[in-house]
Amino acid sequence: MESFKNLEKICQNVLSDSSLKDNALIELITQSICQALNKEKEENLKKNLLKFCHNLNNQGFFSGTSGNLSIRASSNPNEILITPSAVNKGELILDDIIKVNLEGDKIQGHREPTSEIKMHLWIYQKREDIGAIVHAHPPFATGFAAAGRSLDQEVLPEAILVLGKVPLVEYATPSTWELPQNLDQYLKEHNSFLLANHGALTLGENIEQASHRMETLELFAKVILIARILGGEKLLTKEQLDKLSKIHP
Repeated sequence: MESFKNLEKICQNVLSDSSLKDNALIELITQSICQALNKEKEENLKKNLLKFCHNLNNQGFFSGTSGNLSIRASSNPNEILITPSAVNKGELILDDIIKVNLEGDKIQGHREPTSEIKMHLWIYQKREDIGAIVHAHPPFATGFAAAGRSLDQEVLPEAILVLGKVPLVEYATPSTWELPQNLDQYLKEHNSFLLANHGALTLGENIEQASHRMETLELFAKVILIARILGGEKLLTKEQLDKLSKIHP
């Protein structure tokens, strides 16, 4: 991996060196190497995306062909790799992944992108810091969404650190612009969401973080439900929260 990064840096330096730009052969070779490196990086991103599709599917976060994941392309932040419509996430292969730009135009792929693509495009356009998105229907978190209950209780330290407060986004018809528009008021301050009568949504700098947040969200929902069956969750005190924030600022 280190040699891969060094080679990429050398290519970038050569292409930016005005003294070498006059040498057409050097420039052509360097561009070819850079293109090959970008292609390999993109293949690795696709493999990573598939890994988390399969992982979350094995945990029961998708039913049938539901759910969708995406990740920013490494070579161009205005392009994303996204899962297709109407394919089970446990059965996805590399060739199923689609590349689109942030206007939704398909650049690469033989399938059609997920019907929820509007939500993904909206988020990437609004949040330049976001590198990956996971939308799933884990049963416990989706149960809270269906009941119209947010998950903003300060109960578990891990949930506080990983998720923060999880707002309940007002219901909107799936696959329409109404959904990201309803999400917009929460988007600046939050990375995890319950979508009323729909499912859950998590964002991250990368697909690992977005998936970790989805797993944590589902565990948190499960714990809160069990706690309520047993008489109700006990909130952390202000003193306990202050101590937590000092240890993990």
